[in-house]
Amino acid sequence: MRDQLRKSITTLVFVVGSGLGFGVVAQVAPSELKASAPDRYVVVPGDTLWSISQRYLQAPQRWPDLWQMNRDSLRNPHRIYPGDVLVLDRAKGRLGVAPPSDTVKLSPTIRAEQAMVTEIPSIPPSAIEPYLTRPLVIEPAGLDNAPTIVATEENRVILGAGNIAYARGLSGATEDTWHIYRRGKALVDPDSNLTVGYEATFLGSAKVKKPGEPSTIEIIAANQEITTGDRLVAAGPPQIPSYAPHSPSSAIRGRVMSIYGGVGTVGEGGRHSVIALNRGRADGIEVGHVLALMRLGTAIGRTRGLRASMEPVTAGQMRLPDERYGLVFVFRVFERVSYALVMEVSRPVHPLDVVQTP
Repeated sequence: MRDQLRKSITTLVFVVGSGLGFGVVAQVAPSELKASAPDRYVVVPGDTLWSISQRYLQAPQRWPDLWQMNRDSLRNPHRIYPGDVLVLDRAKGRLGVAPPSDTVKLSPTIRAEQAMVTEIPSIPPSAIEPYLTRPLVIEPAGLDNAPTIVATEENRVILGAGNIAYARGLSGATEDTWHIYRRGKALVDPDSNLTVGYEATFLGSAKVKKPGEPSTIEIIAANQEITTGDRLVAAGPPQIPSYAPHSPSSAIRGRVMSIYGGVGTVGEGGRHSVIALNRGRADGIEVGHVLALMRLGTAIGRTRGLRASMEPVTAGQMRLPDERYGLVFVFRVFERVSYALVMEVSRPVHPLDVVQTP
């Protein structure tokens, strides 16, 4: 019944959308469609909004125009399920879900299907799930009042999976599973040189074995060494962003502060790396934004050689052009910081590289 209702709604959306353009007049020009874009495509498990938009568009961030979405529908994009048939209208520059066929051909066969079919996500869930239930960014005193590991079994210095510890501050808590953190490196805005927060270093997870004050906990997973003084944050179910990939509605320009898991401004990232940006909610950043990665051109001269791109060009010098080399998808936003997944790159991502509206 639910599948039948979903298909009926999908049919209605497709018919209305074809006639009314989903409430907007934007469309994708033929030159923006890939030459290899299929007229019909059957969605398969593992597809994402990003991978499908890459299949059809030269610029994946034009996905809302291809689907004729208005701004409100970006937060609840058309739900696409494995098995749906996507139909491309090249003349009108739009894509829609084909209505279900009235004729069904049956034949004896054996097949395996998932018990519950869910809509496809925006980007690969496995790439961001570890970052969705973790704070990632904390204020300078953000962990001061969190439950704390105060002792270990047999006075162990270092804890790992299977070890027992004792934590203060868990009495009365209803959560059973907790993440273990330590305050990490400072996130310094390279434009203002101000500390906008600290990365929360994820150490592992624990379960409450015996509540009390202190409570007895068991370490169930350890990514790094755990010891007394480390803090506990309640775990929760991950929420996979389902926002459609789209460009910001206004000009945004920021910098890559760090590659998650790197040391300071050392290190580099690649495809599916997570990067911290010095722009957040206060700057107009929202989940689903697609930003271009830029490498700033350096200044060169006959006598002084290469100069940093931030420095002014002096007499006798010239600046090499800035180069765009990739795209990132913003999946988590804080007030002054956001985190993005690197989707496409032609070279390594470095701290201090620029992100901007594509």
